Amino acid sequence: MRRFACWLADTGPVLVLAVIAGAGSFTHIRDTAADHGQTGWMSWAVAVCIDLTCVMAARERQRDKKTGRMRQGRISWPVLVLAGGIVLSLAANLAQAEPTVWGWITAATPAGAFLIAVSMLERRAAVPRPEPSPVAAPVLDAGDEPQDERENAPAPALLDYARRVADEHHAKHGKPITRDALRSHLGVSNQLASDLLHTLRTA
Repeated sequence: MRRFACWLADTGPVLVLAVIAGAGSFTHIRDTAADHGQTGWMSWAVAVCIDLTCVMAARERQRDKKTGRMRQGRISWPVLVLAGGIVLSLAANLAQAEPTVWGWITAATPAGAFLIAVSMLERRAAVPRPEPSPVAAPVLDAGDEPQDERENAPAPALLDYARRVADEHHAKHGKPITRDALRSHLGVSNQLASDLLHTLRTA
């Protein structure tokens, strides 16, 4: 409950901004669509399509960053879609404005605030990609691992290394390391990773 309260205090203002700004932008788009022949539920559909397209394109852009699909200096499809959605949203907002500088500025504010709020939420949702562990792998004797598997007792050098990896993982992520994460770091079998983890937890 405390964690939820902290999250709400931290993210709540951005969510409120996104909802209010999105409602303002949505209204301008809906009214513009209605003024140009898209009456009834169609005006609502147009507004939903444009606003949700911007949200989905922003999500796809963030996903491309996480997976490494976004290349330096390259304009991706989600970026093009997001740019098109922004242009349509701003155009609809400006169409509802009084033909003055301040009229255009105030009419464009909801669309701009909505896009800023979405980008902030996407930025907070981004999970940093794990960096390679700085701990150097120990040099093991040629017979260590076969002997470990025969005797079901991890070699002391490998156990020390596993302990350092586990401590580093706990310090970085705030939770104990899993078997799969330990296996990935050490490059050992599932059984050996399980034995190491069992030894570390019972030590």
